[in-house]
Amino acid sequence: MLIADDQTDVLEALRILLKGEGHQTDAVTSLAGAFQALEKRDYALLLMDLNYTRDTTSGQEGLEVIPRIQAIDNTLPIVVMTAWATIDLAVDAMKRGARDFIPKPWDNERLLAIVRTQIELAGALRKGRRLEAANQLLRGNAPKLIAESPRMRPVLELISRVAPSDANVLITGENGTGKGLVAQALHALSPRSSHSMITVNMGGLSEGIFESELFGHVKGAFTDAKTDRAGRFELADESTLFMDEIANVPLNQQAKLLRMIETGEFERVGSSKTLHSNVRIVSATNANPHEEVAAGRFRQDLLFRLNTIEIPLPPLRERREDIMPLTNNFLRQHAKRYRKELAGFDEPARHLLMQHHFPGNVRELDHIVERAVLMAQGPQVKGTDLGLTSAREDAPRLEELSLEEVEAFLIKKALSRFDGNARRAAEALGLSRSAFYRRLQHYGL
Repeated sequence: MLIADDQTDVLEALRILLKGEGHQTDAVTSLAGAFQALEKRDYALLLMDLNYTRDTTSGQEGLEVIPRIQAIDNTLPIVVMTAWATIDLAVDAMKRGARDFIPKPWDNERLLAIVRTQIELAGALRKGRRLEAANQLLRGNAPKLIAESPRMRPVLELISRVAPSDANVLITGENGTGKGLVAQALHALSPRSSHSMITVNMGGLSEGIFESELFGHVKGAFTDAKTDRAGRFELADESTLFMDEIANVPLNQQAKLLRMIETGEFERVGSSKTLHSNVRIVSATNANPHEEVAAGRFRQDLLFRLNTIEIPLPPLRERREDIMPLTNNFLRQHAKRYRKELAGFDEPARHLLMQHHFPGNVRELDHIVERAVLMAQGPQVKGTDLGLTSAREDAPRLEELSLEEVEAFLIKKALSRFDGNARRAAEALGLSRSAFYRRLQHYGL
């Protein structure tokens, strides 16, 4: 459990008392230290003093952070302590999310009973939520995630644990690894699932429309603003906003985004009226966010707000156990769509699929199978229907390809060369960010 108090003698006394009951404790002397500890590991309970600044007795310091801690993990029981206890203060703490209130000096037996009860209740709550989320994931109440590979087990575990909370989540991974599907699963398993998730591709927003798309505008704000229009943050009120390709937000726009995420407040373009929106942020990027911060392209404070929890997705080439299950799933979908009776894949086709590098990951596999379904003439998909070449065969000769095929081939090569990093691939090809993403969508990569 975690203990937060600015007095070291209090921390030591609590440590000795709780150790006698078999509890392991970490101790911090500030609220900042408490947040740092909560980011590093999970705790069974937080025992927290309300006052930290000298000569402060109101308890406001501690009261104000209770909702922030609850946003990180709403199953964490918070028990607050203060030497300046009043009934009003206790009621206020409980309203904000504290589970119990202990005045100082404390009664040892009462404190131990509260700790024991709250840990048991929280353990049961956490277990129930994990089981419910896992069952929903398996029974189809969330988007279907095909993940039999050992590399995907930690991902499924994180989804089931994090989805029921309001914590902001950053999903990282190469293009086509399924970041959007994970975002849908997080939303579907959350208390906000009764509202539609709002999605915005941040990589496709030019600076001219950035604020209008995210915050909305009023009539007459600019030439084409014929009517009032709500932005994505306003539309996502009480729901989830999925911001894809978040690392591509221009540096000069990141401060505006940070303010909205920190306060929930924003103004429509052309209006001075401040609006408020209760939004859970799920974002995704194919870039390494920490490298982007180090290079000065992304604000560290914004990253801290976005990645309360980070879910890294492995590329398809590192989860080869999932290739054939995914392939068979796509085969059923596309065979039904194109009204074709197909029993499966012949051995050469399976071999080609298992040997392919998949620079475009799951999205590339989906398009390969769709093409194969259209090309197949018999009861099974043959290797030649896939449009793939084995590793031993030479690369296609450029003079034999159409202009679009050459462009798609070069984009695949660039993605493979830079391990799926779209920004670096775009730079190598001399394309702007938005132009590169348009081509990715066009070619299904």
